[in-house]
Amino acid sequence: MRTGTATIEINRSPQDVWAALTDVTRMGEWSPECTSARWVPDSTGPAKGAKFEGDNIARIAGKVVKKWTTTSEVTACEPNSRFEFCAAGYTNWSYVLEPAAGGTRVTESFSYEPQGFVGFIYEKVLSRPRMMTKGMERTLARVKATLEAK
Repeated sequence: MRTGTATIEINRSPQDVWAALTDVTRMGEWSPECTSARWVPDSTGPAKGAKFEGDNIARIAGKVVKKWTTTSEVTACEPNSRFEFCAAGYTNWSYVLEPAAGGTRVTESFSYEPQGFVGFIYEKVLSRPRMMTKGMERTLARVKATLEAK
């Protein structure tokens, strides 16, 4: 199993941070990989079992090497506390929010099991877990900057 984690403190309430992170339509503002997202028909917002699509890009040395769309399903949804989803049926993502002295501590994490030849390429050639962890760090820093600018 491959995993990664990034944590940041945001000087806003858990309610404000929760509202931002669970509005998947805003992820394109922050993520270096997910360029846009939308709830699929019959899903209108964060709830266990809700589904959304995300458009993604991967870059190497600044050049786009892959574009793809995933469908994700929300697997845990605890207001102001936890938001989890499974992307494409194999990568699990999680946001855990905890009150902190200045606002909210946010921990984002992922886990997946590399599979077959593609898994080998992701691991050995692309260093995918490292790339994903750096992407989470950038995403959380951008969320922080956006929310604290208000």
